[in-house]
Amino acid sequence: MEWLPMLAEAAVDGKGLGLLGAGLGAGLATVGGARGIGNLVASALEGQARQPEMFGRLLTTMLIGAALIEGFTFFALAICFLLSR
Repeated sequence: MEWLPMLAEAAVDGKGLGLLGAGLGAGLATVGGARGIGNLVASALEGQARQPEMFGRLLTTMLIGAALIEGFTFFALAICFLLSR
């Protein structure tokens, strides 16, 4: 709870709540991206276990999906940091 007075002092300048919101937004975007990629990899491994001959197609699809999720996560992080200024 030592950070509460610092946040209140920074809120007077108008920066404290923006920085807090940017930090929370960046954390949520990162956790969401990690959860999405985790689900994607788990499903791909399950598919590979069921049909090993489909590994190449599953890997390609998984990598494309992971790249899209990472792109969205980086975009969300950039928006969070731009809004904190």
